[in-house]
Amino acid sequence: MLFTQNDKSFYRKKSTINLNGHLVDLSCPVVMGILNVTPDSFYDGGAYTTDHGILSRAAQIIEEGGQFIDIGGMSTRPGAKEIFFEEEIGRLLPAARIIKREFPEVSLSIDTYRSQIVQMVYDGIGDFVVNDISGGIFDNQLFKTVARLNLPYILMHTKGKSDIMQKNPFYNDVVKEVILFLSAKVQKLKQLGVCDILIDPGFGFGKSAAHNYELLNRLDAFRIFELPVLVGLSRKAMIWKELNLTPDQSLNGTTVLNTLALVGGCDILRVHDVKEAMETIKLVGNLKNNVK
Repeated sequence: MLFTQNDKSFYRKKSTINLNGHLVDLSCPVVMGILNVTPDSFYDGGAYTTDHGILSRAAQIIEEGGQFIDIGGMSTRPGAKEIFFEEEIGRLLPAARIIKREFPEVSLSIDTYRSQIVQMVYDGIGDFVVNDISGGIFDNQLFKTVARLNLPYILMHTKGKSDIMQKNPFYNDVVKEVILFLSAKVQKLKQLGVCDILIDPGFGFGKSAAHNYELLNRLDAFRIFELPVLVGLSRKAMIWKELNLTPDQSLNGTTVLNTLALVGGCDILRVHDVKEAMETIKLVGNLKNNVK
């Protein structure tokens, strides 16, 4: 049996985050739709670099049921080079502004690890979720900025920047080491006064395919944090390389792994394909709700 009644009560996980003065309900899993305003992201690079393209993608995410729109201005795919601050903010801020103008009630997430960009986007649009792939290790002012602005924060594990992270990553126990890393960062964030923290194990960031599947197989271990867990598996190499496909052909594999993530206790699916993720959440929810 996949679920028991005890699964619902063993941990009292935080089930809301405060965004724009409103509580976002995470008591049931939700979807974060990806909007990369980059020319070189691994799947959709170059697809959303005009105002029309950005607004069309935002509308699609909202219409298909996405709770969050995650805007990324710098590719963090394996091997990607870091871009200058000016280039990243030049992509992110205009995109965030036009989305907020057309869809003022939408919940935005900004994918960056730079504290200056967090400040500038906040000054431009107000509250959003900070989605930091580095767990605060690439910018030592980021945690303080998030705390001062009282923003929700996605804490992710990685092992090195994008250009080197996939060069023979090694762990004695990947789940234990990722949890220890995240535990230290959660403690620091709480000491600074950050109230809304979400956990991301960092699939594909400084991890081999075997490491990724071990994390997914033991995802329930992250319940120890009693914090919402975000999972980003969408069309990643751990799917298409294992199946000898391309990212374009990996939707079916993504759905399979998203299903397993939900079974393991995931609260937010970060995806390219919002409609399919919403369908997955509905079916897994039906399964959980019918367990006796």
